[in-house]
Amino acid sequence: MTSPRPSDVLGEIYASWAVEMSRYPDMSIELLRMIFEDWQRATAEPEDVTYRETAIGGVPGILVTPAGCAQEQVLLVMHGGGFALGSPASHRKLAGHLAKACGASAFVAGFRLAPEHPYPAALEDGLAVVDGLLERGHRIEDITPVGDSAGANLAIAMVLRLMREGRALPAQVITMSPWLDMENTGATLDTNDATDFLITREGLQANIDRYLGGTQDPRDPLVNPLHADLSGFPRLYIDAGSVESLLDDAVRLHELALKHDVDVTFVVGEGMQHVYPFMAGRDANADREIGSIAAWYRAGR
Repeated sequence: MTSPRPSDVLGEIYASWAVEMSRYPDMSIELLRMIFEDWQRATAEPEDVTYRETAIGGVPGILVTPAGCAQEQVLLVMHGGGFALGSPASHRKLAGHLAKACGASAFVAGFRLAPEHPYPAALEDGLAVVDGLLERGHRIEDITPVGDSAGANLAIAMVLRLMREGRALPAQVITMSPWLDMENTGATLDTNDATDFLITREGLQANIDRYLGGTQDPRDPLVNPLHADLSGFPRLYIDAGSVESLLDDAVRLHELALKHDVDVTFVVGEGMQHVYPFMAGRDANADREIGSIAAWYRAGR
């Protein structure tokens, strides 16, 4: 593994996690979850944003309200962490930066985690939040699923479920460093292994096993959207870092979206790590990307 570039706070955090996980390979899921709460340390606290712990559709989470935002517009944030780690707290500040830039509110969903709650628990929780927002009077076109890493998988799968059920769809979906391939075959798992400070094929497989529970087909489009028919899918935003091991998932999603005539935008952050917008407020590249996502979001309103 190479060393993080100077001032790469996210790379430094990931590298420190990797050291601890290699020292204690039998670390419990409870301790891993404690470590991953540190994710929020990469993000500066956004100004003029308030937070409230609440529940929507019976799902706990954090409601994010920037000053002066259009509160009827909601970014439904499904956090990353391999379906087993991460929380609304770990993603609160990232959601704050994104919501503030978009001029919208956000809800970071505290969906149930694997292995205690394997597929489809997290997906069902995300859809329960959608239904809860609709019951509160929000329009489906004002609800934008947002996800990073495994959360991006969930954001896409939620829309695919709505499509299967013949329901109205959100107008747009935002994904950051999507993790989609439950078959664990991406080419950049090998080619970017030395430059990615967090992701390993072995670590991904452990989370796949936790999420699928040994019973779900890893090619099912609701767990592996790379096997989905995206015809009729909403406009889609994808970003990823050029040095991350999951880059190939984003590349393949982009290709699949183009194949099915989806209005898709794909941005690759040169030299950037997994979910590099996490460095919002601390890194110019992350701030520019938050601005690019927000401009894309507003253009679709």
